[in-house]
Amino acid sequence: MVKTWIVFVVMTVASWGLYGVFLHKGQLSMADAVHGRYKAFLFVGLAYLLVAVIGSAVMLMVNGAEWSFTEKGVSWSFLAGVVGAIGAFGVLLAFGAKGRPAVVMSIVFAGAPIVNAIVATLSHPPEGGWGAIRWQFVLGILLAAAGGCLVTFFKPGS
Repeated sequence: MVKTWIVFVVMTVASWGLYGVFLHKGQLSMADAVHGRYKAFLFVGLAYLLVAVIGSAVMLMVNGAEWSFTEKGVSWSFLAGVVGAIGAFGVLLAFGAKGRPAVVMSIVFAGAPIVNAIVATLSHPPEGGWGAIRWQFVLGILLAAAGGCLVTFFKPGS
């Protein structure tokens, strides 16, 4: 039987895999070479409002959640939203600087797991200390970095 969280992971992989391509198409479809990326990002923000704010509010109401929030939880969650928005904005700026979705998003999705693995490991050190980190973990980071480099150096049309 498939674990529920795997379904959500696949949903996220599919959504984020399409994100860069759709965002690039939105930018180009604005038919505004100077401001098209900002116009596209405006609608990304609107979509976040609809999905994240309204969707979360509906889920909280439907599930009868309390409407109390801790300062620390709000701060970290807001910071997560800020870094996510900065990342999305960076993708748009990369497209505006002539980066193509196949390359830009491949580098993002190769590099982001490296940053995540390092920061998460520093934030939550493994039981048994740093010596408990297995070689396969380090190899995975190196392979992700190598994949990002290969996509950059051997992009389609190069």
